[in-house]
Amino acid sequence: MRDLPMLSIAVALCALSARARAQDLAEAYDATPIEVTPEHERAVERGLEWLAAHQNADGSWTAKIGFKLNSDYRATADAGHVGVTALAGTAFLAGGHTPERGKYSAVLDRALDYVLAGVQDDGYVTLNGSRMYSHAFATLFLAEVCGMTHRADVRSKLQKAVDFIVETQNQEGGWRYVPFSPESDMSIVVCQAMALRAARNIGIRVPKATIDRAARYVVDSAITEESQRGYQGLYPDEVGAFNYQKNKGSRSSFPLTAAGVTALHGLGIYSDESIRRGLDYLRRNLTTFNLQYGRREGGHYFFWYGHYYGVQAMYTAGTAFQVNYWEPYFEEVRTEILKMQDQDGSWPNHTGPGVAFGTSMAVLILEIPYRYLPIFQR
Repeated sequence: MRDLPMLSIAVALCALSARARAQDLAEAYDATPIEVTPEHERAVERGLEWLAAHQNADGSWTAKIGFKLNSDYRATADAGHVGVTALAGTAFLAGGHTPERGKYSAVLDRALDYVLAGVQDDGYVTLNGSRMYSHAFATLFLAEVCGMTHRADVRSKLQKAVDFIVETQNQEGGWRYVPFSPESDMSIVVCQAMALRAARNIGIRVPKATIDRAARYVVDSAITEESQRGYQGLYPDEVGAFNYQKNKGSRSSFPLTAAGVTALHGLGIYSDESIRRGLDYLRRNLTTFNLQYGRREGGHYFFWYGHYYGVQAMYTAGTAFQVNYWEPYFEEVRTEILKMQDQDGSWPNHTGPGVAFGTSMAVLILEIPYRYLPIFQR
């Protein structure tokens, strides 16, 4: 990947339409662009407008803080959510806005202050009882801001947040909902992997051993004929999926597979057979997944985090293995997401942290073709 100075891009292109920005940046990276249609562009703008209008005075967005329970979500608080705030802030960054310039600079500046206030003395980013999901989203947000602004205070707290991820990696090579858990699961591992990748991109210290152990955990979580030989619970159509946890018999799903492939990409692995199988699994199950968790379920959190990672997995793959993974996937997902947008510009999240979460995720997914953030580039 050939990095471009992200701040200069954002400033130089701020007056252009999203369609022109996507075309220009695609040519810079020798990639065939997805056309950003007027409907697509307007949906992103309306989503950002909704987020800006619903930011709290302290810079946060209110959401349900809690944890998933099977396919449900159990809230422990309804308050400023540091993880959702980081996702919302990243959505503004991915649209070409910065904390220092532009229409939403004040929104981003307040969001940054809130996230920085959540960095504890030991490096854990937590407020109002948030957990490791939020820590990872906050770390990624700080990394992207640091790459744009080069602020010393942001870099210092980012390094502490990264050191906390390194320190809390367990013997399995992964992480779970709370720090220092002896168990791991794919949904948490991918968050930390992407945060570490974003930090490494701008020169933050990340030990190679941490990356290697996480990569081994992810590879060992892939379902293959060989890994499941002798296990009676395997269905043939599960080959290519990734397990929730590394042991045989752990459940698999579309979101976990998207997470597994994206985690491998984030950890610097692009040609492993697990990636090809995972991409093929996502292609086979895309329509069914959308029907199960999209409009019918009011934007279940499975839908949003599944496509947040799925869109990154497919975009990075492009036309790998002589298959066009990216364009058919994105066009189908975009159609579904555009149909789900509410009249006020927001997106629903009936099961999960709530509307601010759904809106942030939808905007981020739609912004992939804009190609502003290093984390969203090949």
